[in-house]
Amino acid sequence: MSLITISLLVLVSISGIVLLTSRLKLNAFVSLLMVSLFLAVTAIPNGDVVKIIKEGFGNTMASIGFLIILGAMIAVILDKTGGALSIARYILSKTGEKNAAAALGITGFIAGMPIFCDSGYIILSGLARSFSAKTKIAMPLIAGVLACSLYSVHCLIPPHPGALAAAGILDVPVGNLILIGTLFAIPGALAAYVWITRMTRGKGYQPAGETHANLSAMASDVPPASLSFLPIATPLLLISLSSLFTILFPASRNLAVKSLIFMGQPIIALMIGVIISFPLIKNRGIQVLNTIFDSAIEKAGPILIVTAAGGMFGSVIKETGIGTEAGGLLSRTGLGLAVPFLIACIMKTAQGSSTVAIITTASFVAPMLQVLGLDTEWGKLFTMLAMGAGSMMISHANDSYFWVITKSSDIHADVTLRVYSTATVIMGLVVFTCVWLASLLIL
Repeated sequence: MSLITISLLVLVSISGIVLLTSRLKLNAFVSLLMVSLFLAVTAIPNGDVVKIIKEGFGNTMASIGFLIILGAMIAVILDKTGGALSIARYILSKTGEKNAAAALGITGFIAGMPIFCDSGYIILSGLARSFSAKTKIAMPLIAGVLACSLYSVHCLIPPHPGALAAAGILDVPVGNLILIGTLFAIPGALAAYVWITRMTRGKGYQPAGETHANLSAMASDVPPASLSFLPIATPLLLISLSSLFTILFPASRNLAVKSLIFMGQPIIALMIGVIISFPLIKNRGIQVLNTIFDSAIEKAGPILIVTAAGGMFGSVIKETGIGTEAGGLLSRTGLGLAVPFLIACIMKTAQGSSTVAIITTASFVAPMLQVLGLDTEWGKLFTMLAMGAGSMMISHANDSYFWVITKSSDIHADVTLRVYSTATVIMGLVVFTCVWLASLLIL
């Protein structure tokens, strides 16, 4: 089959996902399965279609399953026990009420590391309305800052499903991605904060009305901030130390070093984070714990399935060989990291899901890495970050997170478009610029 024919089939398949999920509102898993079957049958006629689909789905599930479930457990415990509110109250006490938007942005950034952005926004939206009502700060400013702070880490670092699955496809160490990805998420979140502050200044936007949440009344209902930070800080610290010790002592037989490297493996680190979160739960009976675990698994299930289906579609694209051929052509353009960035951007803008965008891009780009000059440890890491930046933009009306923000904040969709959607463009461009500048120094 000719390259032109395969390219057209891949484009038709991607367009099919956009049409089925965005226009027809068909379930994402069903859409991905149908399109994957179509592409496999038409573009790989001599291949074992069932085997390719099963391996794509299974390999993705194997690489992300435990991390997503464990991350969901920490998120649910922080939600149910008031740990997320405790973190927010502590940060607000340090920043002051005049800086309530910044306080909520910091809260979103920290809490968003293990919590998916849509869940995190739902958990913290009541607090956002409380902050807005008490401090008289415009609700679109508060909502936009919170939304972007959660979104910045969601698109760049594990255990969020897109980054996690793409890291598996490109063979990027998860620990390194968490560390470096967090550093690059900071300028993205800061740029969004500055942009949103400017976009809401003098526009006549109003603070939230009377709110159900009373910040003073909640003071005795939440756990101490020190306990609330531990389930997030401990896994990050363990993963950081493990990555550092792996570099410094690659062949060490010292028991302490080996133990620390083991505890810093992402699955073990998150498992420790779950255990450390137990003191937040006042009643630790089996029934209460089972309720929390059941809730976490219920939240993680749909995310796991859709993410694995995205990996399945990516696996089919990889088997067509289009990535290798396209890499040969694109390598002569000198675009380098702009290739994964632009592909992820187009996919995100067209079909709405950052997760699907980054997984599909990873599968498309993986065969190109060598010809693009990115087939090194740092090259793969920068490719991941470039795709993450591309998957930020543009979040608009075909993105479910857009509507979570709009509905949970009681603001109009046109305001969300003007404030939040434009901020995602700024975030993506700033993060990619930082990634590109860093790559000039390192690659």
